Amino acid sequence: MTITRVAACHVALVFLSAKQTTEKVIRLIHEAARHNAQLIVFPETFIPAFPVWSALRPPTENHDLFQRMVTESIYADGEEIKSIRAAAQATNTVVSLGISEKSRFSNGTLYNSNILIGPTGAVLNHHRKLVPTFFEKLTWSPGDGAGLRVSKTEIGNIGNLICGENTNPLARYTLMAQAEQIHISSWPAIWPTRAVPAPSPQPTTDGRTNYDNLAANRTRAAAHCFEAKCFGVLCTGFLDANAIDIITEGASNPESVRTTLENSPRGATMFLDPTGALHPAFKFSGDGEQHGAEHLQHEEGILYADLDLDQCVEGKQYHDVVGGYQRFDVFKLQVNRERVDPVVFTGKNGFEEDKAKDKDIDVLDG
Repeated sequence: MTITRVAACHVALVFLSAKQTTEKVIRLIHEAARHNAQLIVFPETFIPAFPVWSALRPPTENHDLFQRMVTESIYADGEEIKSIRAAAQATNTVVSLGISEKSRFSNGTLYNSNILIGPTGAVLNHHRKLVPTFFEKLTWSPGDGAGLRVSKTEIGNIGNLICGENTNPLARYTLMAQAEQIHISSWPAIWPTRAVPAPSPQPTTDGRTNYDNLAANRTRAAAHCFEAKCFGVLCTGFLDANAIDIITEGASNPESVRTTLENSPRGATMFLDPTGALHPAFKFSGDGEQHGAEHLQHEEGILYADLDLDQCVEGKQYHDVVGGYQRFDVFKLQVNRERVDPVVFTGKNGFEEDKAKDKDIDVLDG
């Protein structure tokens, strides 16, 4: 059997602090490695924040928060990532990390990105979320297809999609068609679609409820696992009191903002097997004792699971949607994996040299 131990970090970031959150990432990498984790996963835009304020406050009130978000967002080849790459190399682990990424061509363009780092410290994949979802468009620009890759590592073929991308069947199929065995889906702590007047889910006057992160995220991830016959790692952020205070401060409707933040349905961190069913997981107590845990939702911690990658084979007999259960003469998918830049300079007047200096990090197609 091929067993891979995965650690999913269901933890709070240090809200809008790239430096302190990077330090926390490195501590958690070493902690998970001490418990023999081979793949360590962090939530969506763990550095420096998820801009949930855009769902709760009008844009006219959010200029200072956006300014802080830009200041604390990081470059994909910046010092924070370099230190995390060093931690991955020191612990011989694979690390998946969500970041709010600064661009080199603008002082205000951000991307919702995921970096996959290998055990040698090399960047295996750099993915930018294809389409920011709903209110996220007020913070992030659309990404491109350059990161729609499955990295083939010694501990399995690893793919990643960010939050709402797990609703995109073409993006999911693109990863299925690269022999994906471990699918990472990263999520924010909450994702409110309406104000919450009382502990959620609370029916509104028309009978509808707020967005149920646990149910929605599990449904999407389970569908992918069942169709791809792969394991699923759902890694979700944790919203702490410090983040709630920062988001509430300065709002014209602070009571509504705080109530919604405190009572919106929380997302959960869990593991799914290749049938889409919940996979056994566990956590470690302070004394190192192992305890079974179905998922993590209302408390911080690291959730672990041992994945037997041989289990990805049997289901392919029934529905191999990128093989015997597909009609390539009827359907054809074409994916553009070119990294999109706002301008392409040509000629020999120094433009090519300048562009080379600003070139994005090299991606190793594992």
